[in-house]
Amino acid sequence: MSSNNGATPKLSYDCAKCPAYCCSYETIGVNRRDVKRLARHFDVDVETAERRFTKMKDGERVLRHQKDAIYGSVCMFLDKKTRRCTIYEARPAVCHEYPDRARCGYYDFLRWERTFQQDPEFVPLKKG
Repeated sequence: MSSNNGATPKLSYDCAKCPAYCCSYETIGVNRRDVKRLARHFDVDVETAERRFTKMKDGERVLRHQKDAIYGSVCMFLDKKTRRCTIYEARPAVCHEYPDRARCGYYDFLRWERTFQQDPEFVPLKKG
């Protein structure tokens, strides 16, 4: 059995080459600490941050979404042109942790599709 001696595993994905699939998750849960971080970031009180940036869904507080041409709906903090987070330093804990392993399944799928399609910019569109 080998050990990595506490070293961080080498990542097998590059978020800069992805159109922000993780931002399209229907439920991006936030906790009280995340809402406080957003409030500080936008210089508003916690109640205002909660009202502007979150909503309740199935008993869970989640980030609000916006319409998106690729996935139908994405996190309200995604810049749809650059496909990057506009609140990266203040993003919720779940976003800090994603994908929580050395591989990202969507990135693997996307890389395979781009190779198969012979198009380095190919993005499979969500049919709806």
